[in-house]
Amino acid sequence: MSGAALAIVVVVVFFLALYLLQRYGDLWKQQRLVLLGTLLSWYLCFLIVFILPLDVSTLYLCFMELCVYMPIISPLCVCVGVCYSTTKVCVEPWSYIPDGVLPVFWRVVYWTSQFLTWLLLPFMQSYAQSGAFSMVGKIKTALIENAIYYGTYLLIFISLLIYVSAHSLWNHTWAELLTIGITAANTWGLFLLVLLLGYGLVEIPRSYWLSSSHVYLLSKTYFKAAKMATEKAAAEENLADVMDEVADVHASVRYNHFLRKCVDTILTKCPIEYQEEMGRNVESSHGEQNVLPTKRSLFNLHKKVISAVQRHRQTQVQWLILLEEAFHLEDVAKSKSSPLRRFTRSFPLAHHGWIRRFIYTPTVEWYWECVFRQGFCRLLAVVLCLLSAAVVWSECTFFSTHPVLSLFAVFIQMAEKHYNYVCIEMASFVIILFMCICVYSTVFRIRVFNYYNLVPHHQTDAYSLQFSGMLFCRLTPPLCLNFLGLIHMDSAVSHQDRIQTSYTSIMGSMHLLSFISDGFYIYYPMLVLLLCFATFYNLGSRCLNLLGLYQYIADDELASDLVDEGRELIRRERRRRQRAEEGQNRRWVGQFYTSNNFSHNFVRGQDNLFSTLPHWFYWFVLSVPALVSGLEGAVWSPGSHWEDENWLH
Repeated sequence: MSGAALAIVVVVVFFLALYLLQRYGDLWKQQRLVLLGTLLSWYLCFLIVFILPLDVSTLYLCFMELCVYMPIISPLCVCVGVCYSTTKVCVEPWSYIPDGVLPVFWRVVYWTSQFLTWLLLPFMQSYAQSGAFSMVGKIKTALIENAIYYGTYLLIFISLLIYVSAHSLWNHTWAELLTIGITAANTWGLFLLVLLLGYGLVEIPRSYWLSSSHVYLLSKTYFKAAKMATEKAAAEENLADVMDEVADVHASVRYNHFLRKCVDTILTKCPIEYQEEMGRNVESSHGEQNVLPTKRSLFNLHKKVISAVQRHRQTQVQWLILLEEAFHLEDVAKSKSSPLRRFTRSFPLAHHGWIRRFIYTPTVEWYWECVFRQGFCRLLAVVLCLLSAAVVWSECTFFSTHPVLSLFAVFIQMAEKHYNYVCIEMASFVIILFMCICVYSTVFRIRVFNYYNLVPHHQTDAYSLQFSGMLFCRLTPPLCLNFLGLIHMDSAVSHQDRIQTSYTSIMGSMHLLSFISDGFYIYYPMLVLLLCFATFYNLGSRCLNLLGLYQYIADDELASDLVDEGRELIRRERRRRQRAEEGQNRRWVGQFYTSNNFSHNFVRGQDNLFSTLPHWFYWFVLSVPALVSGLEGAVWSPGSHWEDENWLH
């Protein structure tokens, strides 16, 4: 198994990052450089998390020298003991990685991720958001926008370099200077890490506990519907305003003007219905004299069009998803009181896969939604709550080595005594995976106005994708160092003289900056306890409510008003969809009777040989094929247009 575990993890993690990118990004429409940068940043960060447990278990593959004293008689007749060194070979773990592989691997992964987060991804953010119409123009705009960003970093670096060179007590090598830079980057990441970790440690267990309550889920969905309806209306209004500007530019710039190519590029980014409307209205405005735009104004308009169209598409998709979720929860409430023990949907599913047809049947779905789901969510919430408590306790006590108070360090040391590599790897993997879920899930859930928002179903814009990649690259290294500190495998924290992991050796010794290793790295993680209390009592949500960014709080009066508003919106959408389906059914019945009358008239016009057959035979021969084809369309393509009359022929 030498190196096989590493190869398996490398392949599996790649497909995990690719799946997440496919879920949130659009692999076919977004720029290839944006997708490549995001995929690479996510992939490298996930690799660090999944391979670090293998690095921890490799530590215990050792050769312990034992000193055995053998008594011998010296020439002076004095009995002395001579030490003969023997070697006890430790059992090789199943996931053993050959020596020299991990140091090279960590160097490549770490420095590539740092190059992405501090240099390349900020540049690509500005490049993707630029309203320029050529590659050279986009690059120029990105360089100008990042001049202050890169200039600040360069100024700080030069200042630190001058300070280090001029200080009489400091005479560091290049490797030590790199360690100082790594320490500075990890300090910035740890500052943000504790904030996100404190939120996730409370919110994730609580979300599973509250999701066991169907009433809570339904009320929160109504609340989200009321907020989403407002955002959807604002996005539609903003898109209409931007399209008015595009229409004015489209009417003012003639087809022989040198700016016409730029206008045509802007038009291709507009929705189809607006393009058709502009094409119809441009003929009536030929006689009007409008002010010609400048190239700079076209750049800004191009950027506004991209942003407005993306935001409008996001709100439309989120609204449809929210409607389906609300309809499903209302169907669960109705099915709970059903004596048939069979889950009944108000609206049929668009696609019936083989899983729903043979495994997840309506009966199985009823038992899961109405019987087992509540208990499963509560049990999972209790397990996650215990893990959160263990993380908080270990964060507050990991600096104590005598006695060992960190629960995670106790688990690892117990497995270390027996060289139980499976337990070491499983415990390490569970601990770091839970911490990553708490941090990464917060990154996926937070929203910074309309600038950063990860939206599933391929609706995330390029800026948010790259921003998430930057956050992952900046959060993962300090997260892993914090994990090594919790299990007492970081000598800068535990102050123990022991073999270091390959990852810690790449990070360098934090003792070069003692005020960080002995101060900030020890005491700052304790703030996670205060953040957990603040999250538990919803202090952050209440502050956002005061700022006008309304969050769902069960005992809040404003939240109750929004719940009522959302309930009415869902009822209105349900009635609208029911009327649409009834109209489709009526059209289908009308088409069926039309085909029946056609077959009857056709039969009446046949010769006497056919007229001797019974009337039901003609109806069966001529009408049933049309009925079967119509039913096939209803079953296999419910999204098709019922107005299509090709099946009648």
